[in-house]
Amino acid sequence: MTRSMTIAEKILCAHSGREELSPGQLVECNVDIVLANDVTAPIAIKEFNKLNWGKVFDKDKIVLVGDHYCPNKDIKSAIQAKAMREFAREYSISHYFDVGRAGVEHALLPERGIVGAGDLVIGGDSHTCTYGALGALSTGMGSTDVGMAYATGKAWFKVPSTIKVVLNGELPENVYAKDIMLHLIGMIGVDGALYQALEFYGPVAPELEVEDRMTISNMAIECGAKAGIFPADDKTLAYLDGRFEREPKVYTADEGAEYSRVVEINCSELKPTVSLPHLPSNTRNAEDCKDIKIDQSVIGSCTNGHIEDFRIAARILKGHKVNPNVRCIVIPATQKIFQQCIDEGLTDIFVDAECAVSTPTCGPCLGGYMGVLAPGERAIATTNRNFIGRMGDKASEVILASPATAAASAILGRVGTPDESIRGKHHGD
Repeated sequence: MTRSMTIAEKILCAHSGREELSPGQLVECNVDIVLANDVTAPIAIKEFNKLNWGKVFDKDKIVLVGDHYCPNKDIKSAIQAKAMREFAREYSISHYFDVGRAGVEHALLPERGIVGAGDLVIGGDSHTCTYGALGALSTGMGSTDVGMAYATGKAWFKVPSTIKVVLNGELPENVYAKDIMLHLIGMIGVDGALYQALEFYGPVAPELEVEDRMTISNMAIECGAKAGIFPADDKTLAYLDGRFEREPKVYTADEGAEYSRVVEINCSELKPTVSLPHLPSNTRNAEDCKDIKIDQSVIGSCTNGHIEDFRIAARILKGHKVNPNVRCIVIPATQKIFQQCIDEGLTDIFVDAECAVSTPTCGPCLGGYMGVLAPGERAIATTNRNFIGRMGDKASEVILASPATAAASAILGRVGTPDESIRGKHHGD
């Protein structure tokens, strides 16, 4: 009799031709999408070229996105982008996204309908786990694996065990998906789900919008997980309808599926949360950090660069000015989201508040450009990592937060909460 399986196990079965898999097994699978960006693709291309294969496995299943250092910040980044561009042209890659048509990859692929429910996706970027929000199994791999997949369309996987995360209660006002995930990482630690999958259930999970689920799945890697999966539901299918290139395949965990552990979160008790330097697990309630001053606020990234994130930030910033001691940088994740910000008047609010609004890019998240920190400077950011030197000099610091908290902090000049009475307060008092 076939054993009861989790969503991750079922997707790996479907892509390997197996009827049954158990955690710890090694299995070769056919992949639906192979992704890389301007940092990881050039390395993958070199590995692919070493094979002398002569052709890619499927020009419609390879995705190349210029986002980390695009528009190019220097000669080295221009050379990397050129290598990716030439490879895309040589092999007629269907899904190649260059400057002006690109965006931050993990927002762009769902938006364009390239990834969806039931997919098995690998990417040369650790935050490829984002697509678990759509009921996919997606995970980051090294560029060598990506290069091999360009040729074969296959990859090896160790079947992960799965942690069941139950989101109980209901979200209080000004508490968002980012706060949930920061709280979870704080609970279990940066290695609390090492090489495991996360599956999200409970009454709060289906109430979250698809973009909110992307925020949570995106940060699964920050507690060591290989994937962070939400079961595909009506919201998922509505999001995919009219945009997903293929037929969605919905996998659900069997009753009696084996989980390595169950983690329960009472969302009703959550407050706006921040992660202090230098680990995402170093979490605190924002209200307990009001003595921490900031030099910069960044609102964007693959974690929180969606249109609703900017609507939330704009509601906080409207009618206010960014603290004169703070630089606030707003970065929509895709061209479409950028256009939505303009159409909805959000860009006007940001400019009136004296924010800098950027074209889509990963930019400051990895210390690339558009907001690199000097020694001794501190940023609050809606990004996903706050390791030493992540956004600039090794003597700088990054605090992780939701868009609402990052916007409120930009006004106050210090870590602040969205519900603080901030009208007229511009100096952190």
